[in-house]
Amino acid sequence: MSKEEHAKVVKVEEALALIKSNDVIVSAMAVAEPREIVRHLHTIAHQVENVTVTTCLPFEPADYFNDPTYKDSFKMAGWFYTASMRKAQAHGTMSFIPNHLHLAGIKRLDHQKPDVFIGTASPPDEHGYVSLSLSNVYEKRMIEAAKTVILEINENFPRTFGDLELHVSDIDYLVATDYEVPELHSTEPNEKDWKIGALIAKEINDGDCLQLGIGGIPNAVAYSLMDKKDLGIHTEMFTTGLMELIKAGVVTGKKKQMHSGKHVAAFAMGTKALYEFIDNNPSVLILDGHWTNDPYTIAQNDNQVSINTTIEIDLTGQCASETIGHLQYSGTGGQADTAIGAQKSKNGRSFIALYSTAMVKNKETGEREEISKIVPFLKPGATVSLSRNDVDYVVTEYGIASLRGTSVKERVERLVAIAHPKFQEELLEKARELGYVM
Repeated sequence: MSKEEHAKVVKVEEALALIKSNDVIVSAMAVAEPREIVRHLHTIAHQVENVTVTTCLPFEPADYFNDPTYKDSFKMAGWFYTASMRKAQAHGTMSFIPNHLHLAGIKRLDHQKPDVFIGTASPPDEHGYVSLSLSNVYEKRMIEAAKTVILEINENFPRTFGDLELHVSDIDYLVATDYEVPELHSTEPNEKDWKIGALIAKEINDGDCLQLGIGGIPNAVAYSLMDKKDLGIHTEMFTTGLMELIKAGVVTGKKKQMHSGKHVAAFAMGTKALYEFIDNNPSVLILDGHWTNDPYTIAQNDNQVSINTTIEIDLTGQCASETIGHLQYSGTGGQADTAIGAQKSKNGRSFIALYSTAMVKNKETGEREEISKIVPFLKPGATVSLSRNDVDYVVTEYGIASLRGTSVKERVERLVAIAHPKFQEELLEKARELGYVM
């Protein structure tokens, strides 16, 4: 480390002392968040008030927003909720920022500029450059706009490539850390996941370009693609499942129109094996989320395939993917970005997957009961994450419904056909009452 770099190294306590009342802080997202700073942020609660922390998918259930004791000192605005954020919402320290991910940082900057940016990076190289490592969804843009930039540097964070390199001269303070990068272990697919994964895999052709998320269904899709050839990756999130497809020789990127032979994402999150794979790997590019997730950008690769999940879908095709009724559960993320972008692509397709049913507690009896996730209309207050105008294929364990260009009557018929059999007649009856079918 050079003399200039050493001069910028401070302890966590010194970094926290830089935060003042009424400051607006933006934190790097997901596993790129600076763990030591956010873990200790509550320790300055006695000396600040009305500090806003804007973040996305934070891994650390930090005290500053989870403990209502600190609600006068800190509040959080979130682009994508986690379980701890949902809990915090109940005691008034949390508020959601509606967004499409490719515009999340851009529109937030139109609203307010950050006083402080906090994030993580790999240590400086011999030229004085750090890599922002695991995310550039909005991070680089926020750094450029922030008055003060504080980065935790950590040898355990992979050095990645793209447009997330940053010279030390553009960083105000460095905090040296050595914790392991948080892991997101792969969810083992269940029987329904395997059925849905197999159905989607049949629709994937050699040479297609993939956007794939996390969870049992996306993992089942990835595992079901092992017999394909020359697939490409242009995705929001780089996952362990995608890495395994590359290692198996299934993904080569040779057929892509943009960044041929490269694997493009806006952030990465997964297992230690994933972090080791992307470290100093020039085939993986972590690029600006505003560009990566822009539907126009996505459409530049032919045969782009978007695969996302939803919580419930109504009989006309409206998808509620982020709320349960009026309660914020997750976020829009890049669902609309990727679904629309894929359909703009030459021969592109978008898939929305969900189980046909869910088990929920009956408020009157207290007993758990099975309900259909294909519904006549969404729960009161539900947010429409993907407009019915933008839904393409819908998949449950009972089949695939193609909604592209269809009328409401045709949508009802096709969605009912992939609903759980025990709910099909009830759904048709309700559709008749609503005048969707005769």
